[in-house]
Amino acid sequence: MSIMVRIPTPLRKVTNGDDKVTVEGATLGVLIDSMESQYPGIKGRLCDDQGELRNFVNIYVNGEDVRFLDGLGTATNTGDEVSIVPAVAGGF
Repeated sequence: MSIMVRIPTPLRKVTNGDDKVTVEGATLGVLIDSMESQYPGIKGRLCDDQGELRNFVNIYVNGEDVRFLDGLGTATNTGDEVSIVPAVAGGF
């Protein structure tokens, strides 16, 4: 179950400069946990202390904003494309 995640420039220092990473996970939350095991510190950039997505981080699964789907519970499947997009007014 490989899923490609596009990494924005501000997060590439956490992914050793990679602009795309491949991870596995049945939901967005599991996928983020998988990324955390490969790239320690990335989850803290995406999620707050309560484990919810930070307000200034937008994540899309196949072009759909997860905030309008099931958030971290959004299902992911092999071949999906996940994009992490920092909000214009926020920052990492």
